[in-house]
Amino acid sequence: MRDRTTLVQQGLVRTWQQTFPGTPDRLRQVRAALRTFLDGCPATDDSVLLVSELCANAVGHSASGGPGGTLTIRIRHAPGGHVRAEVEDAGSDWDGDIASSASHPHGLYLLVALADAYGTDGTGHARIVWFRLDEPADSTCGGRREMR
Repeated sequence: MRDRTTLVQQGLVRTWQQTFPGTPDRLRQVRAALRTFLDGCPATDDSVLLVSELCANAVGHSASGGPGGTLTIRIRHAPGGHVRAEVEDAGSDWDGDIASSASHPHGLYLLVALADAYGTDGTGHARIVWFRLDEPADSTCGGRREMR
């Protein structure tokens, strides 16, 4: 298995970040952009599912879904290592306890079931929910694309 430090030193770690309006119709764009960025890597399907669920939660349960609300998605991909994703909302009164909030068959339940690691970070009133999906060390992805 390649050392994650080596991946960083070789410049193989790729990142993507974008802020979207907090409206349900934007979730399709989020999924499409993420599929393009991950370009068929082993963790693509689960990453797209989990990011979509976290975005839907942000739109439905935080100020992100209110007038003028936004949500920000950040992805860090180390091919043959992992995908780490974050969804930052515009704030709510949720305490950030994923384990007690994860009930079948909802999005946080899927997060707990699929992710190799997950958690929350607070940034003032806003909350970041993140997860990590590990990939096989020998995994490869399609062509590299620049995301804007």
